[in-house]
Amino acid sequence: MNKADVGVLGGSGFYSLMEKAEEVKVETPYGPPSGKISLGEISGRKVAFLPRHSKTHDLPPHRIPYRANIYALKSLGVKRIITVTAAGSLQANIKPGDFVVLDQFVDRTKNRKDTVFVGPITTHISAAYPYCSQLSKLAFKCGKNLGIKIHPKGTVVVIQGPRFSTTAESEWFTKMGWHVVNMTQYPEVILAREMELCYTAIALITDYDVGLVSKKKVKPVSVKDFARVFKKNNEKALKLVYKIIEKMPKKRTCQCMQSLNGARVES
Repeated sequence: MNKADVGVLGGSGFYSLMEKAEEVKVETPYGPPSGKISLGEISGRKVAFLPRHSKTHDLPPHRIPYRANIYALKSLGVKRIITVTAAGSLQANIKPGDFVVLDQFVDRTKNRKDTVFVGPITTHISAAYPYCSQLSKLAFKCGKNLGIKIHPKGTVVVIQGPRFSTTAESEWFTKMGWHVVNMTQYPEVILAREMELCYTAIALITDYDVGLVSKKKVKPVSVKDFARVFKKNNEKALKLVYKIIEKMPKKRTCQCMQSLNGARVES
């Protein structure tokens, strides 16, 4: 099916992404996705929106059906995925309210179903550069043009959740030079790569993570605190997604569509 060209994965603040949208159910080999997918149009492009945690936000990070979500978007014709995701800062120069275009991840999750390749053909895709270079550069440029405080790159540490990091874990992440911490980027980004889709992620910084907080001698963040910051910056995030879709070139010039070239061990 070619019902959409661009996929958007987001939270509650994105339910108003498209004024006129049709909701559809999509079946996948991996079970149902997080919810119905909204189909509509932005700047003349067909767009599919999927709420990552479901519309009622009853899917915590470790229970999100990542394989079903990415497969469902691809089955509708999606070739590019844009996502805005909440994250905590691990570095003092990345402040709450800032945006970060992610370019690398460190996986600290466990037992997540993180591949569509389960045999009989063994497949080893490259994860050296997991995010789409073309979309990521566009996201940063659009953010700058909108006057958003946005960082051009950053490494996200993906923790299992649903708990937050200990102070010791957070301090370790900071000492390693990593930039932000989040619970949903893995395996989402790598599944998009396996399905040869372009994927870019913009981290919206909601708080300083506990390792930095411990140095400042202030109270660690609560769910209420980061939800307030995320909501405050949601309008900026929506404007950024609109602008990326508006300025998105028709032709893909990245390597995402070739991620399976030479990756399969076939006899």
